[in-house]
Amino acid sequence: MENKSHYDVIIVGAGPAGVGLGSIFMQMGIKNFVILEREYIGSSFKKWPEEMRLLTPSFPGHGFGLLDLNAVVPSTSPGYTFQTEHLSGEEYAEYLEAVAHHFKLPIKFGVNVTEIDKVEEGFVLQTNDGTYNAEFVVWAGGEFQYPNKNVFPGAELCLHNSEVTSWGEIEENEVIVIGGYESAIDAAINLIHYGKQVTVLAKEEVWSDDHPDPSISLSPYTFDRLEEVMDCEDLILRGKSKVIKVEQADEGYVIFLESGEEIFSSTRPIIATGFKSSLSLIIEHFYYDENNTIELSDKDESTVSEGLFLVGPQVRHQDVIFCFIYKFRQRFAVVAKEIGEQLGMEINEELFEHYRKSNMLLDDLSCCDNSCQC
Repeated sequence: MENKSHYDVIIVGAGPAGVGLGSIFMQMGIKNFVILEREYIGSSFKKWPEEMRLLTPSFPGHGFGLLDLNAVVPSTSPGYTFQTEHLSGEEYAEYLEAVAHHFKLPIKFGVNVTEIDKVEEGFVLQTNDGTYNAEFVVWAGGEFQYPNKNVFPGAELCLHNSEVTSWGEIEENEVIVIGGYESAIDAAINLIHYGKQVTVLAKEEVWSDDHPDPSISLSPYTFDRLEEVMDCEDLILRGKSKVIKVEQADEGYVIFLESGEEIFSSTRPIIATGFKSSLSLIIEHFYYDENNTIELSDKDESTVSEGLFLVGPQVRHQDVIFCFIYKFRQRFAVVAKEIGEQLGMEINEELFEHYRKSNMLLDDLSCCDNSCQC
């Protein structure tokens, strides 16, 4: 296959992580880099169900030092752009497109990265568009496009929430949703609004969890919406109901619980069981600890393949989870500065101080504490 030009840096993925990091590269003056995107900017967001919204509120407060929680570049605000607090997937993808256009990001579309090989000079990326070479690679692949459909035997018989275009298209009157976190509760709430009878089967009672970190418990936005329908007789929330298997029956489906109970459903169950990390495509380049957490350097560099960096919702550092945009955007500048230094560039300290003042440069993880004292 054709061998493409050699780049200093290749970013894989043009979602919020890829666009946000690429914007810093442009401001730093890095010329020889490219973003490889297999579909289009923000493609994961455009595939959300029509009713799905960003959990974190958008609000234009950067004039007072409070950056919009969903912005990926300082002095921008999705909330201002669309005059709404909770953007749809389509709206957020439009925001990312506007940022990419403003910074004239070098994005190549239709390029699907299938393999990354570490070589002496850096990396070779195998793609459907030939091979690409780079000294550094930043993996910014998303998760929504990799639904987890193998969580239990028979899961393939169910409908994954990522395959739903709109909850209004569900024709059945009685629906069982398997899962208990954000996606499952979002599905249940929307189905109730469409007049369906909904039963949620979850292994834990997440709706009763008051953990202060929304990466672990339900977000306030979801809690608020759930409160509105909690007393609806058409909604049944069942915790301690872990599903271990689904089988097809003559007139429907049988759902087997860990407790030994069997539940019959005349309609196809919906699973909201999360997503596999896109890192499964290049898993050999990362070390996982005993808790199955990716081990990264303090600059978010792989501890297996030097020169390979990770940005986005898969980033973890001990108990600190970066799965929201307002969290993982704080590591863009950390990665960008490290790559710039390794490239031998003169670092524009004013740029990085601007990012720090905008709460977009977090290099001291000891301050990350979600506990609430009130």
